[in-house]
Amino acid sequence: MMRASISPERALERLEQLCVRSEHCTAELMAKLRTWKITPEDTEAIIYSLQRRRFVDDGRFARAFVRDKYRFNRWGRIKIRMELRAKHIPADIIDAAMDEIDEEIYIAGLKALINSKMRVARGDDAFKIRQKIFRAAVSRGFESALVAKMLPVGCMDAPEDFYVENGESDI
Repeated sequence: MMRASISPERALERLEQLCVRSEHCTAELMAKLRTWKITPEDTEAIIYSLQRRRFVDDGRFARAFVRDKYRFNRWGRIKIRMELRAKHIPADIIDAAMDEIDEEIYIAGLKALINSKMRVARGDDAFKIRQKIFRAAVSRGFESALVAKMLPVGCMDAPEDFYVENGESDI
């Protein structure tokens, strides 16, 4: 269902309200303007106005996105980077945002994920269980080398300090 077009002034007002409520990137706003059938010239002027008045800032968006995804969604660097690329965030902004990842929290998140998967893993042998846990962590976007390093070889023989208390991480 296509929406009727709205005036550029009304589109600017609506985007300002949207940006006040939460962070958005330029690509998301441009997509909204396209659905509202705003001309390319007006779209450019609206985006410029929003950027000039700091309603939208792709760097600020990228930092918030990275922080939220690795802390709350427990995503790894690879998945976060792919999602930011999908939102057309420039590589230099992505790199700067990714530098803000706290390594201790990142590792704690990976340990918590591995720990929770170990508790529910089903399989015939330790090798299959290790494979399942490895795939789960990599599918969340964690680097395969880091997952392999963190995943105990015997899987069920993890050192006691590996596990996070009560299955919860301190994130």
